[in-house]
Amino acid sequence: MVRRRWIRPFAPLLALGLAACGLQPASEDAVSKPRVGLFSSLPIYWGEGELTDLFGDAAPTRDWVREALETRFDVVPLDTLEPEALAGLDRVILAQPRALAPSENVSFDDWVEAGGKAVVFADPMLTRHSRYPIGDKRRPQDVVLISPLLDHWGIELQFDEAQAEGERAEFIAGQGVPVNLAGQFVAKGADTAATACVVSDGGLLAHCPLGRGQVDLFADAALLDWEGPDDVPADRQAALWQVLRPLFADSTSAKPGDR
Repeated sequence: MVRRRWIRPFAPLLALGLAACGLQPASEDAVSKPRVGLFSSLPIYWGEGELTDLFGDAAPTRDWVREALETRFDVVPLDTLEPEALAGLDRVILAQPRALAPSENVSFDDWVEAGGKAVVFADPMLTRHSRYPIGDKRRPQDVVLISPLLDHWGIELQFDEAQAEGERAEFIAGQGVPVNLAGQFVAKGADTAATACVVSDGGLLAHCPLGRGQVDLFADAALLDWEGPDDVPADRQAALWQVLRPLFADSTSAKPGDR
């Protein structure tokens, strides 16, 4: 075990090293915030760039979504949804996730049923710009691939190819939320194993109570993008909190792992 007295003299150097990498040591404020896992193919947490960009002279650009999330959450980046990654978390955001391994589908579903809360941004036609060409593994997931989970929950995600491209506002509980080439959730019927999901707002939202937990799905991810030269508009930030509202809602459900 490394004794604390050996670490203390090097604390200033450690802080400088973290600052040089654009990181900050955990503060009391960060510890007091609820933890939320973030699993995404979008460059929300790390940014989209080469490794050399992160250690160049210029400070790496921080995505506005990460900055917003960190005002209310202690954000935990996830690169897998296996049980060991989800352990200790009771809230998770999936934002245009990569295709999941079968074991991750089972793990995530089990985690929700044990009491987890999740908000999922599932975009059938991603419109966010990427510096990487189609087919590059570093590019965000262009078409969300979570059909195994949706099938298990009794819903499917459809896409109308005839809709016009371009950002527009859809109103959810009176709050305008930007969408672009959005999908539509549809219940698969009463004969499926999971019939608890409720589709609303023209198919843009689906709320699925599962066991002691819940999943809320949003059929688009354009809200998470902002490429303007100015600060992110306040109404866009308000739209983010509207979609993430289920993560703040009071619940009597047990936390994951409390069996």
